[in-house]
Amino acid sequence: MSIFLGIDTSNYTTSVALIDSCSNVISKKRLLPVKKGERGIRQSDAVFHHTKAYPELIKDLFSGVSETPNAIGVSFAPTTEKGSYMPCFLVGESFAEALADVLNIPLFKFSHQQGHIAAALYSVNRLALLQEKFIAFHVSGGTTDAVLCENENDELKITPISSSNDLKAGQAVDRIGVKMGLQFPCGKELEKLALKSEKIYKNKIKLYDGDCSLSGLENKCLKMLESGEAYEDVSKFLLTYIADTLCAMVEEIFRKYGELPLVFAGGVMSNTIIKEIVTSRYSAHFAQPEFSCDNAAGIAVLAKLNFEKSR
Repeated sequence: MSIFLGIDTSNYTTSVALIDSCSNVISKKRLLPVKKGERGIRQSDAVFHHTKAYPELIKDLFSGVSETPNAIGVSFAPTTEKGSYMPCFLVGESFAEALADVLNIPLFKFSHQQGHIAAALYSVNRLALLQEKFIAFHVSGGTTDAVLCENENDELKITPISSSNDLKAGQAVDRIGVKMGLQFPCGKELEKLALKSEKIYKNKIKLYDGDCSLSGLENKCLKMLESGEAYEDVSKFLLTYIADTLCAMVEEIFRKYGELPLVFAGGVMSNTIIKEIVTSRYSAHFAQPEFSCDNAAGIAVLAKLNFEKSR
């Protein structure tokens, strides 16, 4: 039985995963600790916590596994764009390089975004889309991006085509959530609040050359809180506004590129309210919740695919 190791060290989660030749995945991950009332973590602290977490996660992952990996995949940067860089990814990259050298096995490097897209496709059994052209949305604390995905020389080529030009969707969720006293990351708790609201919001979204702006959303939510509106209603407004923004981006993308298959990945896209609004308007593939948030499963999948192609 062949197995393939995936490693991902994002700014939120330490994660490792194994996929075997039958495409069965097991994964282990740990959220980085964030102090109550804070809206994120410093890169130096992220590097420290990733370094501490890896020995235990790897030991746990390989408990009961007797095989040695045939190849390793690792995320080395947030995206494939030139200049994309975060120190936290150096932890996983250096660990993967050392392990690959010791085991004398191939090492494949991918962006964190490529891993998210692969994890989404794996979770809905649509990896075949990697051979086609499709649109992927990566919506998280660090990105609110739509990218054109194509197969180029058996590699996943990603071309950015639309994004938020200021605040990212996940940042809006966490900033307002922390303001309401929720624990960072705030997505799950904020969704629970929003589901209690009976308000219906119809948002008119304006794009700027195909890109969106979410800084005004944060300001609007802060004003709602200051005026005493219920946390449930503020949460509902926030999430429906994000959903309507994504739909506006889809409309513009379809106008430019045609109605290509849609894939949604990233932690924000695990939100049921956003998913219901988007799927009521478009046919789209959403990552299963356990594959939406940061995880190494997509990196392991890509390592397996690249190893098989190299053979």
